[in-house]
Amino acid sequence: MKIIQRDAPPRIVWALQQAGVHPLLAQLYAARGVRAPDELDDGMARLLPPDTLRGAREAAALLADAIARDARITVVADYDCDGATACAVALRGLNLLGARQVRFLVPDRVTDGYGLTPPISERVHALGTDLLLTVDNGIASLEGVARAKALGLQVLVTDHHLPAQADGQVVLPEADVLVNPNQPGCEFASKNIAGVGVIFYVLLALRAELRARGVFDSRSQPKLDALLPLVALGTVADVVKLDANNRRLVAQGLKRIRAGAMPPGVQQLFNIASRKSEVATTFDFGFALGPRVNAAGRLADMTVGIECLLTDDAGRAEHLARQLDTINRERRDIEGGMREQALLAAETLFDENETPPAAVALFDPDFHEGVVGIVASRIKDKVHRPTFVFAASQAPGQEHVLKGSGRSIPGFHLRDALDLVSKRHPGLLLRFGGHAMAAGCTLRADDFTTFEQAFAQAAHELIDAASLQRRLETDGPLAPEYCRTDIVDALHREVWGQGFAPPTFSDEVEVLSQRLLGEKHLALKLRHHGQPIDGIWFGRTESLPARVRLAFRMEADEWRGVRKVRFLVEGAEL
Repeated sequence: MKIIQRDAPPRIVWALQQAGVHPLLAQLYAARGVRAPDELDDGMARLLPPDTLRGAREAAALLADAIARDARITVVADYDCDGATACAVALRGLNLLGARQVRFLVPDRVTDGYGLTPPISERVHALGTDLLLTVDNGIASLEGVARAKALGLQVLVTDHHLPAQADGQVVLPEADVLVNPNQPGCEFASKNIAGVGVIFYVLLALRAELRARGVFDSRSQPKLDALLPLVALGTVADVVKLDANNRRLVAQGLKRIRAGAMPPGVQQLFNIASRKSEVATTFDFGFALGPRVNAAGRLADMTVGIECLLTDDAGRAEHLARQLDTINRERRDIEGGMREQALLAAETLFDENETPPAAVALFDPDFHEGVVGIVASRIKDKVHRPTFVFAASQAPGQEHVLKGSGRSIPGFHLRDALDLVSKRHPGLLLRFGGHAMAAGCTLRADDFTTFEQAFAQAAHELIDAASLQRRLETDGPLAPEYCRTDIVDALHREVWGQGFAPPTFSDEVEVLSQRLLGEKHLALKLRHHGQPIDGIWFGRTESLPARVRLAFRMEADEWRGVRKVRFLVEGAEL
């Protein structure tokens, strides 16, 4: 591993300090691309205006007309946390704005697959729906949208994924209105907004439309800020890049949660995860609440997750949160077993080859398709290679089909690699899609070896040697005067996440003692700038030398009422 220090331009650091930003935060912000103090303003007034999001105005008119005629609206959601929060935001927001007949339908990961398929459109039509509204899906659902239109439904697609392509050209579904910052011609500056953020913006535009129609004025209009805790949760859980606009959405949601203003389901998820909502952080969204909501879509029915976010009854919210926690425990057990199998298979690939492969593809008949993405991420982190993990499809009529989920490393665009594989091997991929860092595909079981070789070849051609060396970016040395619990608390209050990494420092330390904890983790006694401090390296069992350069994060560890700083070790330069 190569530990490198992020560049924090001194002039920017100085300017931020002069604006009253704490010196440590000034360095951290400058190293993450913040160039002016006003970029740190997280007020609602600083959010990008809805009218810059292509289709938002037309979507608002479509929805306003539907509300005026008391139309029956069905929301079709995705089965991950972004989709679940987007669905809850859609239903809560539409109800606030006057819609009286709104319901939702969420596909089953196993039996329905992803997105708005023709059978889903038929089920929506059978419900007596007038207007079909997708959230966090639909931009690539050409056949599903066409079927809905053929059945006489109005279709509004809200999504943030990349559209489908054919012969190198973007192909869009024939919906009545499309709202997606990644569609051609959209000038919305935050291309990284999550699906829940897109529907929130549509609701902002709808409120403005209803205001213009005289339904209510600026004083009597419903307050949509009650939806921001859900927007924040879905944004962080979907691991989209936290650009300035996304950070503002998350910051606004966190402020409301810390003040106790959140749906009962969100509060119960904090409780069941033993987290304190009054000091909520993005870490809680990404590692406590998000996985519990996601688990429903992976192993059971995401309806449970959506209902938890929709209910206003605290008792029902607690019951549903407990269900999600139970499902998540099952998910962790399945994932743990799969991860061990996958790691052994990946290590075999590296041990048996003098030249390690540039990419990894794994399949085992016992793998569960609901957690292939999580396992791919774990393997990618372990071997630092683009990784696909496949499981046999459990859908009826797809007994000989494999469903795969992939995760990538910086410098390798996963979806583009799949596109290259599909062009070189026509018909190999039955379906594929995704982004630079995460993607999915399906193929016939008999074609796995062909895919494995083609994927590795594409990676060999597209990844340079520098990208294959594991690099860990840090914020450099931690001054001893900042090694305090109040500094830890101050850092935790900020918005960190994808593309705006949480603070990680690197220093040479003396290892005073080390021991295994639970046979899985390395507990450390360190000396940092002459001061003793505890540390722990989760998942590490090999011992460290007496002096070593470590990369670490800070946390406040509490024992018997006493709080002190502890280092969470991320890596070492050995």
